[in-house]
Amino acid sequence: MVSQIVDALRDDGHRLTGPRMAVIEVLSEAESWLSPEVVQARANVQCPGIGLVTVYRTLGLLSDLGYVSRVHGEDGCHGYALAGAGHGHHIVCRLCRKVVDFADCDLEPLLQRMELETGFTIENHVLELVGLCPACQADQEGHP
Repeated sequence: MVSQIVDALRDDGHRLTGPRMAVIEVLSEAESWLSPEVVQARANVQCPGIGLVTVYRTLGLLSDLGYVSRVHGEDGCHGYALAGAGHGHHIVCRLCRKVVDFADCDLEPLLQRMELETGFTIENHVLELVGLCPACQADQEGHP
């Protein structure tokens, strides 16, 4: 996935700076979604002195290009995870924060109904499901 993102950035005329590469590497190694502050802390190992503003800008760029998904936490905070091939569909474990992307979504009837009811033209959508992953389910079953 890293090489695909790097190629897309190059093809789009974006510079491949050290801080951008550090953010991409951190996200590619993560097993769950990360807050921008955690991305900064981990990227700082690879790219000392990386600023939080740079992290936010890089996350925004990667999100605009469709390579990063913004994940909404239950506490109102948000984080980021590498996106799959879909367009913003993922399941998030509320305990361990693991993110799993999925592509199949048959929301077309709902989207058409919403357009008719509201007068909006729907251009895009994001679907986020929250629950417990199998590992966290097993942990909870073992602890009363």
